[in-house]
Amino acid sequence: MTLRNLKTAWIRTAGETEATGYVKNLYESFKKQRGWIPNILKSTSIRPDITRGWVSFFNTLMYGPSGLKRSQREMIAVVVSVANDCYY
Repeated sequence: MTLRNLKTAWIRTAGETEATGYVKNLYESFKKQRGWIPNILKSTSIRPDITRGWVSFFNTLMYGPSGLKRSQREMIAVVVSVANDCYY
């Protein structure tokens, strides 16, 4: 995939230097663990209450009790990303 195929969201987000409180801590955690901050996380950053809800939802979806293995959940996420023309 080339960079010209990437889609850009035109929504306001809290940048790394603007983030405060919960969002800032989350950003720092992702930077330390992965070296980058996922755009899906940034997309809710101006509403920390929504960010907190999204993170809780994601963690339950990917790590909570389920009949699916973690690898199966990840495979589903990959297929959905491809179907949505999303690069991650």
